[in-house]
Amino acid sequence: MSSEAEALDRSDAISTERAKIQVVPIKGLPFVAVAIVFVAASVIGNWKWGLIFSHVVGGGLWTAIDLFVGLVIGPILGRLSIPARAEFSARFMPKMVIIMPTVVMMTLATGFQVARLLGNLATSSPNHAWLIASFCIVGVMAVIALGILEPANIAVLFEMNKPVPNGERIGRLMNRFIYTAGITGIMQIATLIIMTRVASR
Repeated sequence: MSSEAEALDRSDAISTERAKIQVVPIKGLPFVAVAIVFVAASVIGNWKWGLIFSHVVGGGLWTAIDLFVGLVIGPILGRLSIPARAEFSARFMPKMVIIMPTVVMMTLATGFQVARLLGNLATSSPNHAWLIASFCIVGVMAVIALGILEPANIAVLFEMNKPVPNGERIGRLMNRFIYTAGITGIMQIATLIIMTRVASR
């Protein structure tokens, strides 16, 4: 009888611990606010260095995170047990809730402005066609990141916060998150080719 009570206590403790998972990490919000203010000031003030800095940093982080999650974390996570996946998700996914929208915002909000300042949007520019191709690729990636990847991320966290999380559903959502990140990571390679091509002309 005592062993059953101890098992119930452990179960209650696990449920309580899971219920404390923050979907949006409050401690990370000041960093998001700083990024938003910096990007807004750069756009409003037509600040060339700030725009290029935000675009390069945002795009670099977006590319690196997608490739790392899809090609490194994905294969490792696929070999873990469902409880291990759930434990990893509880610690990893909240961070991604604020990181991914922030880097996407930095990249998209400043990319157009940088192209405008450098004259690459003009139809007479030799880089115009490359920029249009880049806009199309990045647009698809943004839809995937914000329309598929991020909802899967948030769904995992809400599932983790349930009194009895569905481990199989968490596993499926994590697979969707990993595969989607891998796809966008591969697409990021195309943007790297385009951007280096534009910069070298």
